[in-house]
Amino acid sequence: MNKMIGYCGLDCEKCDAYIATKNNDNELRAKTAEEWSKLNGVPIAPKHINCQGCKTRGIKTLFCDKMCEIRKCAMKKKLDSCGECESFESCEALKPVLDNNPDALENLKNGG
Repeated sequence: MNKMIGYCGLDCEKCDAYIATKNNDNELRAKTAEEWSKLNGVPIAPKHINCQGCKTRGIKTLFCDKMCEIRKCAMKKKLDSCGECESFESCEALKPVLDNNPDALENLKNGG
């Protein structure tokens, strides 16, 4: 199991929140907060852009920690990733991730 591949198949090491946290990059935090605010239609402050990875111990963004239905489901089912779920390719919660990130599907198929 690769702990840096999220339950959904996304690579946490490529996420701007993870990169900003790892490098303590406040400029990237501000840029990411602005982009995510526009994308999600909610205000997100740079101080909220901190994450050490979906499946690792440590800080996570508010969304990943408390609101991500994909993460909640995988943890409830005690899965290492959604790729272990028999219905992951037809999962409505996972569909937007897989539709927009072909690498996520490959990561899940390869045991991410």
